[in-house]
Amino acid sequence: MDGAAKFVRGDAVAGLIITFINGIGGIVIGTFRHGMPVLQAADTYVRLTVGDGLVTQIPALLVSVAAGLLVSKTNATGTTDKAIFNQLGGYPSALGLSSAMLLTLAIVPGMPFLPFAALGGLAGYAAFSLARNKQDKLNVKNAAELAAKPATVTEEPIARSLSIDLIRLELGYALLNLINSEAGQRLTDQIKGLRRQLAGDMGFIMPAVRIQDNLQLPPNTYVIRIKEIEAGRGELRPGMLLVMDPRGQPIALPGEATTEPTFGLAAMWVDSTYREEALFKGYTVVDPPTVVTTHLTELVKDNMSDLLSYSETQKLLDELSKEQQKLVSDVIPSQVTVSGLQRVLQHLLSERISIRDLPAILEGISEATTVTRNLTNISEHVRSRLARQISNANTNEMGYIPLVTLSPEWEQAFAESITGEGDDKHLSMPPSKLQQFINTVRQTYDRHAQMGESPVLLTSPGIRTYVRSVIERFRPATTVVSQNEIYAKAKIKTLGQI
Repeated sequence: MDGAAKFVRGDAVAGLIITFINGIGGIVIGTFRHGMPVLQAADTYVRLTVGDGLVTQIPALLVSVAAGLLVSKTNATGTTDKAIFNQLGGYPSALGLSSAMLLTLAIVPGMPFLPFAALGGLAGYAAFSLARNKQDKLNVKNAAELAAKPATVTEEPIARSLSIDLIRLELGYALLNLINSEAGQRLTDQIKGLRRQLAGDMGFIMPAVRIQDNLQLPPNTYVIRIKEIEAGRGELRPGMLLVMDPRGQPIALPGEATTEPTFGLAAMWVDSTYREEALFKGYTVVDPPTVVTTHLTELVKDNMSDLLSYSETQKLLDELSKEQQKLVSDVIPSQVTVSGLQRVLQHLLSERISIRDLPAILEGISEATTVTRNLTNISEHVRSRLARQISNANTNEMGYIPLVTLSPEWEQAFAESITGEGDDKHLSMPPSKLQQFINTVRQTYDRHAQMGESPVLLTSPGIRTYVRSVIERFRPATTVVSQNEIYAKAKIKTLGQI
């Protein structure tokens, strides 16, 4: 092979020299002997010379192809034809390059178009087919390797166990369609609407609600947890409607008697076909997603003070407008810290007072800190600054605030029962006296409830917090305000006295 290669190289060099001599000699002979013009002689004899050169290179081409075949066969097993086609098929890019070269030659002027175009098309198709087959085999191989490879189980970091869900809704398995169907879309939309409503009404950004299944619950039961602690639960009947009579009368419809989970009212689950009849009779009709949302709303409002964290307080300050940032920088931290502001806001939210007017709250804190550093007293002063807001929230549809006042005897009893000085003040009323007060409040409010009234309890500013601390134990929904929290232009109506 080495000798044949050297012969081919020498023959090629000799062929180039002979072609050059033939070209020059042909032009000279054609011009001087045959009397041809120079251009005509060059065109004629150069063509003949090139043709002769190509013919003389055919043996060299055959020897080169034979050498290539032997080299290709050296490291391959099997017959020569299979080895050559396997190597060509292993490199589709080589066939693609050959196709490009053949198609380029097909468009060169003077070259036969059809043969080169046909060969280029075949080579291109072969390159495309081989590349696709190669990719398919690779995909199959990768899939087989992935299937054979054992799945690695990623272990959750231990730190994840320390985090808690602020609000979590757990559903029994029969209630999973509430989140996997059109009704589920309605439930999630209502929860989103609840977050917007609380932000607008209370100035409180409700944390995201995590919804998950709990197979340990009864099938139709749901549980609402606040900071991982159960705050409420109820039972639903998917596909049915919960019907309640606002007048408290028995429901004259066939169904399953139950208790409404939010307010503990008598109710009944009825088939959805009775919707029109129930509405015609004046009943309140709600679907299962609305039952859950209503329950969630009341529980969140009851626990807003616990859900307002330090970071959420800082976020409320950061989201104030640029015009209010000067007020923030003047009050915090020179007059009160962020944690102190958090405690004040928690005091307000615990009695369902909106903190949306945060600038007014900061102004009230700034005024109160010149006199006291006690957070309870600061909160009471802030409440007086929010008198207009508090009065408006307690005004009924008739346009006035229904009031029940505390008698002078009870005012004096509470004032005399406050012991301690400064931040150590607390209520030390005898248990018998305290029980007498509780019974009197219950009787008074039960009597007004029968008349359809829900009055506000009015006390003096000095004892309001202590009266509220007693009443919230047995009537948390009862509003207790002081005289300083009644707006000057608000209309009031005194319904009675305790």
